[in-house]
Amino acid sequence: MPPILEVRDLRVEFPTRRGTLTALDGVSFDIAPGEVLGVVGESGAGKSMTGAAIIGLLEPPGRIAGGQILLSGKRIDNLPYEQMRRIRGREIGAIFQDPLTTLNPLYTVGRQLIETMQTHLPLSDKEARQRAIGWLEMVGIPAAAQRVDSYPHEFSGGMRQRVVISLALCAEPKLIVADEPTTALDVSIQAQIIALLKTLAREKRTAMMLVTHDMGVIAETADRVAVMYAGRIAEIGPVRSVVKSAKHPYSAGLMASIPPLDRKVDHLAGIEGSMPRLSAIPQGCAFNPRCAHVFARCRIERPELLETGSTRAACWLYDPASEKQAPEVMRHV
Repeated sequence: MPPILEVRDLRVEFPTRRGTLTALDGVSFDIAPGEVLGVVGESGAGKSMTGAAIIGLLEPPGRIAGGQILLSGKRIDNLPYEQMRRIRGREIGAIFQDPLTTLNPLYTVGRQLIETMQTHLPLSDKEARQRAIGWLEMVGIPAAAQRVDSYPHEFSGGMRQRVVISLALCAEPKLIVADEPTTALDVSIQAQIIALLKTLAREKRTAMMLVTHDMGVIAETADRVAVMYAGRIAEIGPVRSVVKSAKHPYSAGLMASIPPLDRKVDHLAGIEGSMPRLSAIPQGCAFNPRCAHVFARCRIERPELLETGSTRAACWLYDPASEKQAPEVMRHV
């Protein structure tokens, strides 16, 4: 089955007085119908930037400077603003971290759902209201027929986020971009929202891009995961493979920093250093200054994603040509 979303060599730049900063550099992935792709990484890795580029909401002066974004085989990254606005909501739904930035406090949640559906679907007022109640019931809002006329401030944080999910899904889009949808919620509500997103993706065959820094959310929700670092994908593959046996040194470091549940540890592993600023990304592999496995080639050439079994990792350790390097060049392979 062809993918719903295809991102090919996406490049996002920010022109500044001191030169052009590259925020995303050659990002490529796809998402199939009913699939959840998790996108994880440190703050500044480019996760949210990727989502913003896909839904056409890059903050100026940010711009897509290269690559392509295809939705159901049709290119959308070069569309005029009005045309892209019609696609948002109808074909692409968005869920953001803070529901209060999505919901209009002056309108009831029912009115917001009805207006969204009638903008994109040929529905009468009565049909739209019935569907609005149905969507609120589907996302777990109790007494939906009564709550449909409530205002956003009359809902708790978890219930508001459920309303935002129903708003993103009510026009039945092909793709959902969810940016940190559970960060502001307590753990029990997080679990309910995660289960809800998984169920809706499967039942509606909606492709979903789930942006988060929480590997627990990724492990519980996603089918595949893309680990981002300094505006590039460091590793991408099935969630179980990346969590259990990450191949890229950065992915492995992220997984090692998660506390195990089956034994007690005195201290958690960490990755020395910090992610480079956009104005100071090193030559070669961007991770090379922090990597315990660095060798000469890493400091000169930038690796593309290479096959590593069940995943693909942007690491020269998995290039057969690297095996011919003198062993003494490597530190801890």
